[in-house]
Amino acid sequence: MTLSEIDPAIEKLIHDVVHVGSAYDIDGMEKLYTPDQIFLVLGSDGVVTRVRRDDSIAEFRSRRDSGEEPLSTEHRVLHVEQQGDHATAILYRRMSPDAPPAMYELRLRKDSDIWRVAGETVTPWPGGVDGNFLPPRRNPA
Repeated sequence: MTLSEIDPAIEKLIHDVVHVGSAYDIDGMEKLYTPDQIFLVLGSDGVVTRVRRDDSIAEFRSRRDSGEEPLSTEHRVLHVEQQGDHATAILYRRMSPDAPPAMYELRLRKDSDIWRVAGETVTPWPGGVDGNFLPPRRNPA
């Protein structure tokens, strides 16, 4: 599927995930993710860290509440693969000049005609993602 053939609802979801999450809009984020959504983060040491949806949203909430600046919305959609009510989107994503770029694989699921993110896998862009996929905090919690 070429980028020009992306289901407009998937394209909107990707845009919203990047922009809503980057603004720490928790209410908006709640609507974009399935209740069972999971993050998988691959470290440069080969260890996969599994992050539950509630823990991820709690981190975004904490960053918002401590006054962190919004994240960068820098991203490029590299590929979208749709198979019925499931789709995978591959993105280049950089959340801050202080954070390394990463490749995001968004696993999407359509339920009741609404696309949501069911999972995300964050892997190193050439050069590696060490530690957290978010930039360092500027305002400790």
